[in-house]
Amino acid sequence: MRGASLKPEGAPRGSQLPLVLVVAFGGLLALMVFAGAEALVLARQLHAQEEQIRQTYLAHTQPLLVLSSSIHIYNDRLQEYLISDDPQADGVTAGEFSQLTKEIDSDLKTYPQTDQPEERALVESLRQLFAEQQEIVNPVLAWSRDEKRRQAQQFLHEQVLPQRERIHEASEKIVLWDSEQLGVADREMFSSFTRLQARQTRLLGLALAAGFALSLASAVYLLRLEREGRRRYMEVAGSKAELAALSARLVDAQENERRSISRELHDEVGQSLGALLVEVSRLKSAVPAAAPPIQEHADRIKSMAETAVQTVRNIALLLRPSMLDDLGLIAALEWQGREISRRGEMEVEVQSSEASEKLPDEYKTCIYRLVQEALNNAARHSSAKNARVTIGQTREKIAVTIRDDGRGFDPNRIRGLGILGMDERVRRLGGTFTLDSKPGGGTTIRAEFPLPNSHQERL
Repeated sequence: MRGASLKPEGAPRGSQLPLVLVVAFGGLLALMVFAGAEALVLARQLHAQEEQIRQTYLAHTQPLLVLSSSIHIYNDRLQEYLISDDPQADGVTAGEFSQLTKEIDSDLKTYPQTDQPEERALVESLRQLFAEQQEIVNPVLAWSRDEKRRQAQQFLHEQVLPQRERIHEASEKIVLWDSEQLGVADREMFSSFTRLQARQTRLLGLALAAGFALSLASAVYLLRLEREGRRRYMEVAGSKAELAALSARLVDAQENERRSISRELHDEVGQSLGALLVEVSRLKSAVPAAAPPIQEHADRIKSMAETAVQTVRNIALLLRPSMLDDLGLIAALEWQGREISRRGEMEVEVQSSEASEKLPDEYKTCIYRLVQEALNNAARHSSAKNARVTIGQTREKIAVTIRDDGRGFDPNRIRGLGILGMDERVRRLGGTFTLDSKPGGGTTIRAEFPLPNSHQERL
């Protein structure tokens, strides 16, 4: 018989493949998390580098702008001093020169120190040029008005303007140097960003390739599981069908055996006991009335024989009531109800609504056994006082309902072999079986059977 072992021969070995898939998906997730975390770290580093470059550029550019502005003002004042004829300008301008000189010296001293020798050289060159300008300008401040009038224009064109141009060129070189350094820093940062982009692209490609491989492996594994599941389902379905067929054959064999035993009890044992009663009656008649002990002994034998006959008759009827074949289903159910009422305290009422007596034998047997099991359960276990059996029939189906007023039970927790047997009998004929019960609310069993086509045509 199939179904003894539901494990197919080609089943996956243990849980190795699921474990591999879990590890692989975990590795892919770890790779994606690592790539994302690294991208965030590098992005922060690039942002910090960009901010550092900007701060460095501003730290050099702003002091240079202030220094250039101060030198420009100094040169403008000097040019104004040389070409001015205002008699009040000499003292005022000389004081301003001293103040501007201090400011420029202070700006040169506070200019940010750098580790680049080129920039240091440029700054030092600017400092020397301004010092040279100071050496040129200091004697001019001591000129008299006549000396300034005679030499101012020539001194301006020969000394001041060329020196001013050299200072301007030196300042421009520093600005150009800072701009070049900013460009170099930008290129380095762009190179870093390009490397980051290339690295993230490789990681993304690796993750996509791994994901595709895992998806393919998962799809193959799921298809394999689906095939294995379908094969197992077919095996289980086949085993279930075989078990159902075996159960049906066992039920048929049981009914045939009950019918045979009932017939043997009725025909052989019953007739033998009947003959024994006849012989005991003859023996009693043949014994003289003057022999009371023998009469009493014959009466006891007759009483025991009558009890045995009744017991055999009851057993035969319980195994297979002859009236089910002779008088039909309704009569057999009514007799069964009377017997249960006679043996116990539960009153049974049987109601029939247009139920045909020409049902196939398997239908009559199934309904009779269903009602028998339900009434016996109600009488033995539920302490019911009343029970009602209702049979109704239409052109398409026949319905049987057994309802009692016992203490009921929870069908989800209690489901014995008797209930399972009733369900199996009903489903074997293609019917539906429902059981409704709750503690303290009685029990209702309902079964519906579709009628065979041949029986519908007769109706």
